[in-house]
Amino acid sequence: MAVYRLCVTTGPYLKAGTMDSIYTTLVGTCGESPKQRLDRVGRDFASGSVQKYKVRCAAELGELLLLRLHKERYAFFRKDSWYCSRISVTGPDGTVVHFPCYQWIEGYCTIELRPGTARTICHDSLPLLLDHRKREVQARQECYRWKIYAPGFPRMVDVSSFEEMESDKNFALTKTAPYVDQGDSPGNRYLPGFPMKIDLPSLLHMEPNIRYSATKTASLIFNALPASLGMKIRGLLDRKGSWKKLDDIRNIFWCHKTFTSEYVTQHWCEDNFFGYQYLNGVNPVMLHCLSSLPNKLPVTNDMVAPLLGPGTCLQTELERGNIFLADYWILADAPVNCLNGRQQYVAAPLCLLWLNPQGALLPLAIQLGQTPGPESPIFLPTDSEWDWLLAKTWVRNSEFLVHENNTHFLCTHLLCEAFSMATLRQLPLCHPVYKLLLPHTRYTLQVNTIARATLLNPDGLVDKVTSIGRRGLIYLMSTGLAHFTYTNFCLPDSLRARGVLTIPNYHYRDDGLKIWAAIESFVSAIVGYYYPSDASVQEDSELQAWVSEIFTQAFLGRESSGFPSRLCTPGELVKYLTAIIFNCSAQHAAVNSGQRPLGTYPDEHFTEEVPKQSIAVFQSCLAQISRDIRERNQSLALPYAYLDPPLIENSVSI
Repeated sequence: MAVYRLCVTTGPYLKAGTMDSIYTTLVGTCGESPKQRLDRVGRDFASGSVQKYKVRCAAELGELLLLRLHKERYAFFRKDSWYCSRISVTGPDGTVVHFPCYQWIEGYCTIELRPGTARTICHDSLPLLLDHRKREVQARQECYRWKIYAPGFPRMVDVSSFEEMESDKNFALTKTAPYVDQGDSPGNRYLPGFPMKIDLPSLLHMEPNIRYSATKTASLIFNALPASLGMKIRGLLDRKGSWKKLDDIRNIFWCHKTFTSEYVTQHWCEDNFFGYQYLNGVNPVMLHCLSSLPNKLPVTNDMVAPLLGPGTCLQTELERGNIFLADYWILADAPVNCLNGRQQYVAAPLCLLWLNPQGALLPLAIQLGQTPGPESPIFLPTDSEWDWLLAKTWVRNSEFLVHENNTHFLCTHLLCEAFSMATLRQLPLCHPVYKLLLPHTRYTLQVNTIARATLLNPDGLVDKVTSIGRRGLIYLMSTGLAHFTYTNFCLPDSLRARGVLTIPNYHYRDDGLKIWAAIESFVSAIVGYYYPSDASVQEDSELQAWVSEIFTQAFLGRESSGFPSRLCTPGELVKYLTAIIFNCSAQHAAVNSGQRPLGTYPDEHFTEEVPKQSIAVFQSCLAQISRDIRERNQSLALPYAYLDPPLIENSVSI
């Protein structure tokens, strides 16, 4: 008689426990145990509980390969969900094997868990384990299907597949839902008292392992509801007229004042702050260093000489690398919206900036269109105060459109959704890359589904409040993706290509490079442990399928993007994974806001000592970066904290 001791941990979440009967079967190289119910005196599997059981076998099972969990009806109780965190099994010889689970188990079913040791497909030779990998990936491909949201968009999750699963319908393994204009959706409707539509059906069905936890949902409601109600009470949500005076805008921030909002209120119209935002604002990726002026911006030395001062000229400053351009070309052909019966307008500016000897970045000239001429004059700081301020305001309006639609939503939210989908569809739970990326893709599918149901839907918030509306949004994002490259995606390469490696007071660059290096070092340790050679990368068919799916579904198979469709060396894999993690965490924080700290791994998917030590080193490195940032910020008039690691969320989740 051989006795195996099981320690079962139920997650601490709301309603994580179950009243269903739980059975287990242990599968080893020498046989498998009888199916045995896990039952003790009193309540089993309560939320947050850790309980011990014994499984008796006629003989030892050899090396444990799988642990089957069977969830079945108990008496007259209704079926419910169970969040199983992990199970550890102690064999007759005292050997402990950990089986990570960390998932919701719905209804009555059987799931199979593998030991926590990460393994690529090249490490498995037993038919049982190879078949398990195949069946697991196939099941997830049935659950997570791609959808074409709009032509030229990255593919995204088809939430209707979750509804089909709930209805026990059958559907194709790799089916891609075609593009359907949401304008005809009967579920896209107005909520009482609110001026925009919400696509309610798409919010009702979400696979339990990607939806918000109860705590996350409560936090979102707690933060969003008071602000929305406050805007409603003060009439701002229903406002259809123009602002009467600039001070009226203060009403928006009356209950949400921060040091930053107050600083902006005091300095928003100053040229110094205007230039500062290109370096350390929410869209710090627009600047390109110029060696010569483009033909479409005919600025002359005489125009800017009063600002440059004596002893230099425009050509000299170009040669010194002190002239920069922010070009909003992408807005030139963007469709425009009609709001409350009034035609809206969009500028496609060219903004020339100068790095002065004191290290301040100042606007030098603004042209609000892409074609020079009488209809598109060049505005200068020497113009009248209100002309110059109005020109800068149009630039900030264009900045908002490019930032929110492309820098923020396209390049973090939508691309990270594609990474999440490919990871779920192509990599089994035991794969080291799956374990590595899982914390950095948490909640992304949920938050993007909410965005599509409330912001991007026809007559949603984007249609109701922006000058380009939903049509313009689709145009901007599809055009942006068509020009997005692997160089843009990788921070060091992007900074080098834009010629901004030496510009002073560029805190986004300085902090971002430190975090990139920390992530790269961490990823290098993980990749080096599981992929010791070029062959180990090239022969991992699951990894190659994952890369290929990202290339075809996120970047639409566009070779000119420079994104890889195949990886050949550990070095290529390190760079690719570093860029994904950086953009899913730090980059999103830099262009949005932070919440769940980068480097936090509450679920122990890696059970080996080497990756666990690598995580600890990574966390220590991030802690040092945080100390350095906070020390520097003490001397800044406006602290730059967007990339302080404790303020960087692990994933795109808001």
